[in-house]
Amino acid sequence: MSATELQPFLHDARLSLATPSFCAARPDGRIAEGADGFYHGDRRVLSRLEVGAPGVPNAPVATADGADGHTAFVTVLRGLAESTADPATTLERRRELHPGRLVERYTVRNAGARTARLRLEVRAESDFAAMDTVKAGRTGAPAVPEAEPDGLRWSLGPLTAVLTLTPAPDHLDPATGTLRYDLELAPGQSWQAALECTADHRDGDLFPAAHATPWTEPRITGRDHALARWTARSHQDLRGLLLTDPLRPADTFFAAGAPWFLTLFGRDSLWAARMLLPLGTDLAAGTLRTLARRQGRAVDPASEEQPGKILHEVRRAEQHLDTGSHLPPSYYGTADATPLWLVLLHDAWRWGLPADQVEELLPNAEAALDWLERYADADGDGFLEYVDSTCRGLSNQRWKDSSDGIRFRDGRIAEAPIALSEVQAYAHEAAVRTADLLEAFGRPGAAHWRRWARDLRQRFRDRFWTEDADGRYPVVALDRDKRPVDSIASNLGHLLGTGLLDETESALVAGRLTAPGMDSGFGLRTLDAATAGFNPLGYHTGSVWPHDTAVAVHGLARAGLHDAAAPLAAGLVRAAAAFDHRLPELFGGYPRDRYARPVPYPASCRPQAWAAASAVLVLQALLGLEADAPNRRLRVRDRLPAGYESLRIDGLTVAGLPIEVETDHTGAVRMRAPEGFDVTAVR
Repeated sequence: MSATELQPFLHDARLSLATPSFCAARPDGRIAEGADGFYHGDRRVLSRLEVGAPGVPNAPVATADGADGHTAFVTVLRGLAESTADPATTLERRRELHPGRLVERYTVRNAGARTARLRLEVRAESDFAAMDTVKAGRTGAPAVPEAEPDGLRWSLGPLTAVLTLTPAPDHLDPATGTLRYDLELAPGQSWQAALECTADHRDGDLFPAAHATPWTEPRITGRDHALARWTARSHQDLRGLLLTDPLRPADTFFAAGAPWFLTLFGRDSLWAARMLLPLGTDLAAGTLRTLARRQGRAVDPASEEQPGKILHEVRRAEQHLDTGSHLPPSYYGTADATPLWLVLLHDAWRWGLPADQVEELLPNAEAALDWLERYADADGDGFLEYVDSTCRGLSNQRWKDSSDGIRFRDGRIAEAPIALSEVQAYAHEAAVRTADLLEAFGRPGAAHWRRWARDLRQRFRDRFWTEDADGRYPVVALDRDKRPVDSIASNLGHLLGTGLLDETESALVAGRLTAPGMDSGFGLRTLDAATAGFNPLGYHTGSVWPHDTAVAVHGLARAGLHDAAAPLAAGLVRAAAAFDHRLPELFGGYPRDRYARPVPYPASCRPQAWAAASAVLVLQALLGLEADAPNRRLRVRDRLPAGYESLRIDGLTVAGLPIEVETDHTGAVRMRAPEGFDVTAVR
């Protein structure tokens, strides 16, 4: 890989989001390099958008993020109209992002004592680069614009971009994409203009934007708290990640994250919807139905589609990744999305998804169960495995999907077929929970799937547990030769609360997760720090993923291990505060006692759906909140850990009805449940 083909860094980029569009820019607002651009539907519409006065030094002095894709940038135009050392002339750039439309409003102000004379230039370019091209560190060929009376137009096949300025520019040079104004501002005078760039695809959007939020807004009040600010910012970011299914526009789901994954991802969309269940079931229903419509119907080796299988991701065109992989537009290479779909259906039912909507999806659930039994265990050993049968797809087909994501303690990379520990846990939970659904709705098969889960649990206990100097623990996976992949990794956290482990085993896992090698102080490392090959900036080999830690926190809480869950939850709250409460996809796994703030992973998505939704899952875990709407029952902890006293929590719901929670000055919990619900308080 050459120096010009490195994945662009994003840690200092300013991202504005309005799916299926987003904008990435320099801290001063310029769209100028790397992954910068105005994007729509996985294509870069503008690869350059710079505003300034030639020959006049720019000094950025302020940036402010507003709600829903609004950002403001202020730059001093140094030397203009200055009579003292004080700055006199400023350029304010206010950006608004809407689906398919970028708006910028420019204001030049002269607060000096002299007249400011300047030529203001707007320079714009478009390369229509596909997302996989940008992610690989390449650019598209610049498109040649056509001149419009008040701007420029670019076209490439079905794609069109139109940029207009109001008032019309004084000069326009389509060859260089430059639009100019000649300005003369007296002392105290200001000047304004507005730019608008619209993007259009002849065939429409692959997944259009949503116009309403299908969940309630969570609110934490009573005293200033970092969890409240993380929750509020996450709510805002999640609204920006919302997409709809064009086959049924009422159904909404989350795009995985910006910039790289702004589309439907099976596991990401499922996990994020599951995390938001305490805020309502409409999002979960939309996610389940959107994926059910695309559930596998046939055996297609090229896309890895199989009957009953839930897909991995959907794009408009084939992706050519820098790893050499070629993923078809609809790609099914995932081992975990199918059991996660089943678990979400069950959990949504428990949180109050109406019975008719659950029943509508039961044939899809039965097809998914059939996939677990007929296709997921390719070699018949009783475990679910994955392998890239195409030699062109993803070598690791679970959330740690990088090629080096599964490795032994000595650093060797495991070879597929791989039976992953958490995939067995998801499958066990899916079988047990779906058996409950089948039984509740009078459908056959519940006894069979409970036996299937019981047998899987025993096989897991026999084959996946090993021992080192610190005692027993479950290994990450079995490799192609059925050897235990003996590293200690965050995968352990995904086993908790699934029913795969007993009480003693859960306690052993908790001890591993909270040890210094795993707990960075800002969340769980993906790989223990003592493992050969550990890299604190490794994508899946030492970094911290917020959703990964949140899943472990929730699993610990479900297992009754609240003392182990509390410090991990506190680490995520601290990390969120350090990132202005917008947690990224991942960050560095450096220890907190070495760096007071988490170290960014430079190419991380931000926002990322499951990182943002983790705020709600952590809140649910701290509360120990569990719902059984069909039987009109709720469970909650009687007391929260230190640091969460004197809070009021609104916006939680069950079966569409509000739940109100308060903690007093001692942390004791008071819940006001909907009428007819019984509440059990637990320690």
